[in-house]
Amino acid sequence: MAARDFKLADHPAIPRGIPLMLIVLDGWGEQPDGEYNAISKASTPIMDSLKKGHPDYWRLVKAHGPAVGLPLESDMGNSEVGHNAMGAGRIYKQGAGLVDSALADGSMFTGGWKQIQETIEKGCTLHLLGLLSDGGVHARLDQVWGLLGGAIERGAKKVRLHILTDGRDVADGSSFEYVEKLEKYIEELNSKGADVKIASGGGRMRVTMDRYETDWEVVERGWHAHVLGEAPNKYTTAAEALKDLRAKDPKVNDQYYPPWVVVDDAGKSVGTIEDGDAVVIWNFRADRVVMISKAFDFEDKDFPFFDRVRRPKVTLAGMLEYDVEIHLPSIHLVDPPQIEGTSGEYLAKNHVRSYACSETVKFGHMTFFWNGNRSGYFDAKYEKYVEIPTDKGIQFNEKPPMKAAEIAEAAAAAFKSGEWDFVRVNFPNADMVGHTGDMEATVVGCEAADKGVEVLLKAVEDAGGIYLVTADHGNAEEMVKHDKDGKPVLTKDGTPQKLTAHTCAPVPVAIGGPGLPKNIKLRKDLPGAGLANVAATFINLCGLEAPSDMEPTLLEVVEQ
Repeated sequence: MAARDFKLADHPAIPRGIPLMLIVLDGWGEQPDGEYNAISKASTPIMDSLKKGHPDYWRLVKAHGPAVGLPLESDMGNSEVGHNAMGAGRIYKQGAGLVDSALADGSMFTGGWKQIQETIEKGCTLHLLGLLSDGGVHARLDQVWGLLGGAIERGAKKVRLHILTDGRDVADGSSFEYVEKLEKYIEELNSKGADVKIASGGGRMRVTMDRYETDWEVVERGWHAHVLGEAPNKYTTAAEALKDLRAKDPKVNDQYYPPWVVVDDAGKSVGTIEDGDAVVIWNFRADRVVMISKAFDFEDKDFPFFDRVRRPKVTLAGMLEYDVEIHLPSIHLVDPPQIEGTSGEYLAKNHVRSYACSETVKFGHMTFFWNGNRSGYFDAKYEKYVEIPTDKGIQFNEKPPMKAAEIAEAAAAAFKSGEWDFVRVNFPNADMVGHTGDMEATVVGCEAADKGVEVLLKAVEDAGGIYLVTADHGNAEEMVKHDKDGKPVLTKDGTPQKLTAHTCAPVPVAIGGPGLPKNIKLRKDLPGAGLANVAATFINLCGLEAPSDMEPTLLEVVEQ
């Protein structure tokens, strides 16, 4: 492959030097106003004014399905693929599709699997760990079945599963159905001579699946349950664990189950992780399994986060390589998308000074995912990443404003300082609070995000700059599940079923500001445009022509 030329030409109609503010409203989809649309129920005068302003400066783009590299039109968008697409400016086949292909052609069981196979052939235990969900955001049930069945076909005898329940990308309570299906499949495998058991578990937001080092205690709980076989809650089956824990505490939901272990008649864990064992993490999305991967991979001198008590010497593999910069884990079963020539690298090499900011729960989205699953700076001389710490130990509906005000304050100060040409921020509220299913709290979260946008647009006005406002996927605009006729799906007690997952809604793109040249508008064509088109758009707004291999810009130059 020829070396990439990173030199970009100046844009013919937009001069360099006009500062640009890019605002990502995480989980802010566009749907008609309605009773269960938290965005339309919220008081959001700033976003309303952008939407109701001149149509030349507002449009919608796709944020789901093939438009962001997912297999099917019915696949809802998510933050990873959304930020990958915006940052890269190209559409890459993403995790779910890559795993589907690897299962279909058998390549999952070549390459990195060879080292897992060696462990299996020694008679050691194979441990499979991940999110038991059909949401398709981090994992999918059919892929778990394919991994487990493929391992048994290749000689695995003793397999232990460590499951995290979802209730975030799928409905709360779906864990009962998923565990029932898994246990039936396990019975089928065991009837043929295998020894497969569910060994431990917990809810994804309380056990194991923390991200961006927000709260290492989450991972520590998982370590004690999965590795050491220790948890306050001990049961004879996974189904018993879910039923009993929910009965004891009605506030417990799939996202926040405490850690539990399955024990034998003697009260001992049926699946501790020991020296010589193999561990495969089946999540294809990286962000929520990087920390547990570090817990397995890192030597004691490099791991100050919690006392692991003991660190078994295992063969660890990820479904994908979760951090391509540090090659974590060192073994993976499916090659991740090779994302090169991202907008961040182009801007740095063209000396555009970039500042990125969000709070912890979305910080990696504006940096790691934005830069093509790459950690760190392209050039620290031209980049600065600022993380606002997320509050620990609370559910997001308990404090729905989150850190919107702090994000806005930091980004506004950076913009007005004159030190940065391109400031990008993410407001997590509509997504993180929307995932709780709490309508009232999500309304408050959306209002906080809108106030944050107000602060930033004021900074743009004061500095004579340009703004671009968009979102990465839908969520808060649809807070209950609807049937094919658009009617709310009701639970057994007659109340609407909460929708805590993302959606397939389009997302807005709005441009403006005193620095925007009068002859620049948003294109009316490109009906299939998606988030990947946003990259060429903001590169243009920085005064540069976009790389020719990026998706087309959303801007057009209108004759005066």
